[in-house]
Parts: sequence; C-alpha cells; structure tokens
Amino acid sequence: MPEAVELLQRGRPAPTARPAPADAASGRELWARLGAAGTLRGLYREELPEHGIVPDRLRDLIVRAEADEGAGPLLSVCVQAATVLPLLAEAGRRGPAAADVARRMLDGRSVVALAATDSGPGSDLALLATHAEETAAGTVLHGTKRWITNAVHADLLLVLARRRPGPHFTNFAWYLVPADDPHVRVEAAPSPYFTGSGTGHVHLDGVPVLADGPVGGAGRGLALFARHIAVERLAGGLWAVSACRRALADTRKRLAERGLWEQPAIRQRLAAALVRTRQLEALVETLGPAVAAEHDHTGAALVKAAAGETADHVLDVCAHLCGADGFAAAGMQHRRAEAALFGIAGGSTETVLAAVAQQAEALLSPPGGTAP
Repeated sequence: MPEAVELLQRGRPAPTARPAPADAASGRELWARLGAAGTLRGLYREELPEHGIVPDRLRDLIVRAEADEGAGPLLSVCVQAATVLPLLAEAGRRGPAAADVARRMLDGRSVVALAATDSGPGSDLALLATHAEETAAGTVLHGTKRWITNAVHADLLLVLARRRPGPHFTNFAWYLVPADDPHVRVEAAPSPYFTGSGTGHVHLDGVPVLADGPVGGAGRGLALFARHIAVERLAGGLWAVSACRRALADTRKRLAERGLWEQPAIRQRLAAALVRTRQLEALVETLGPAVAAEHDHTGAALVKAAAGETADHVLDVCAHLCGADGFAAAGMQHRRAEAALFGIAGGSTETVLAAVAQQAEALLSPPGGTAP
C-alpha cells in the first residue's frame, strides 16, 4: 500500500522510529535551547507573543520535538509557548513584573509553571480551593496544585487562585510567586510517563505574591484562562496529529519487517486509523488560524475533542498491531498511555464536548442560513 506511505510523509518531516533516548533533555533544557536560538520568538507574529502564535511554525516545532526530544520535554514547552507566555505578555500591559517575566521566557532564560489545576476539582476550575489572603504584609496564597507541568524545574509559578468566595468568574485571579520561596513546597509527581516535563505537586502555605498583585488585573483569572487555553488546545491537536502519524509510520514499518503487512485485515485496520488521523489533521488545519489569531473557543473545543478521541483510537490500534513488542521499554504501549493526555489535559473530552453541544445550533447552521 504505497499510498499509505505517501500520505504519512507528504508535506512533513519523515517520521522516525526511534524512541526518545533515556537521557533526553529536560523541558527546562529544551526551553533554554529554543530561546537562545530565537526559535521561541519565531513562533509568534512579529515575534511578539501577544500578537498570537503562527500555527504552521508551532506545528513544525512539535513535529521535530515529538520525534527527537520525547513527550516530556515537548509537554513542558507546549504549555509555556501556547498559554503561559502569551498570557504574561498580554498581562504585561498592566504590570511591569509580568512583562519582564515574559521577556525572560522568550529568551529561554526563565521557566514558568502554569498552576491551575487544584487538588480536587479537575476540569471545573470554579471549584478550586487555592485562595489569596490579604495580610498586613501583602497578599499571600494558600492551597495545593496537583499534576503541574514544569513545577519541579520552574523559576516562577503562575497560580490561579480564588480572591473571594463563590463560583462567579470574577472571583479568581492569576498571581506570580517564586518557586524557591520557603513557603512553597514542590514534590515530583511519581509517574513513568512524560519524563523531563518536570510535573509535580505544589503546596502553597502563605507564599507572598510578586509586588504587581493579580496578573492581568483582579477578577480576570478565568477570562484570561479561557482566552489562552484555546491556543493550548490547538497545540494539543497539532501534537496529536504528529503522534498519530509517527505511530502509524512506525507500526507499518514494523509490520512490513515481520511480513505481516500483506494481510488484508491488518492493512484495513491501519488504513482506517490513517483515515481518522487525516481527518483530524484537516480539522486542525481548517480551524487553526481562527483559534490562533482570534482565540476561537468553539473551534478549539472541536479540535480538543477530536484530538482526544482520535489519538486514543489510533494509538490503541498501533499498540495492538505491534503485539508483544508494544510492551518493550518506550514501546507502543507506553506511547499509547501517554496519548491519553490529549483527552485530559486542557479540559477533559467530556468538558469540551459539552462546550460543543452548547454551540450545536450555530455549528449546524449553513453559512448565512438557519439551522436545519
């Protein structure tokens, strides 16, 4: 089936079958290299994060890093490049501290962890318990953040905290705190997955915030999160496409080496997974520009939902077709487990499907017409 090979390789760097080396660089090291080389600046329009990311440039970075660096360092970079840096750059208009941090991040000189998820609420940020307290010495934060990418090797934490009781969206704000403050305790998250991402749990016990106060203004925490998580969801879609393409290419090669590729049932199963991958790729390429430039929330939800379901299906097929070899170290079963990230991080598949359902009437309406 030469058409399958052509479809996998057309217009993209050739996939590689080798797994990330055991001594792959950490996300912090990769971020520093990308900053020093000017690659981070090149991701954004006019090299300014507040002007929006360029999807094609982000895709090219993801394809290279997904194959050469491993999932952990790439996760570390994606969260910062798609969400943290643009958020701080936008907030920098209201405070010099955020602007200075954004400049240092852009040069690769600073790593910032996005500490949004609490110990309990999962995707429902309105339930988070981490809170700000006003004291005579200034604002301090209390709470616990779990499964935070970059927590272990971050210089600063960008913390989403409650500023007053209740679920109203204006009751939340972002705060910057030094990761090495004595009132901060970080523990590495015990996991065999995403090595190098610096993922950990963060405990805040009266940690003072940086002098500027709330990042981007008081009461804008959830609004800023919703605005910038859209681009992180696009990054997840681009990454899911790359991961699926490489997994399919590696699986097809392995099947050919073992003399199994000519079996019709196997060929059809891989071809069906390839079709779903190309469908996701087409969706990402169609919706990507509006998500990147206009923070299109509905488009981002569509991409996020499709990425989670497609990656889960395609990696499951590849892991099954690899047989017992899939259980080797860094094998396809390991990659399959890591692909579950696309259905969880940045909002669960169920959460984004609820957002899609809310826009069903508009999505079903023809251009310039009314819903059927």
